[in-house]
Amino acid sequence: MFPIENNVRAEREAREMTQSELGAAIGLTRQTVAAIEQRRYSPSLEAAFRIARLFGMTVDDLFRWEE
Repeated sequence: MFPIENNVRAEREAREMTQSELGAAIGLTRQTVAAIEQRRYSPSLEAAFRIARLFGMTVDDLFRWEE
């Protein structure tokens, strides 16, 4: 199991955004957004804040770290 869990896909889909649209809004590629959603890649702290801010959420609401 990858230690960083997230709700990025659910939140993006709730806003009817594509991965490309999310990526463009926060300065990432569609492929990076896909990897974050699939939990194959942990975003940088800056990217996590950008995503959370765009969705009107806190980083803690969007991402969870499991030991």
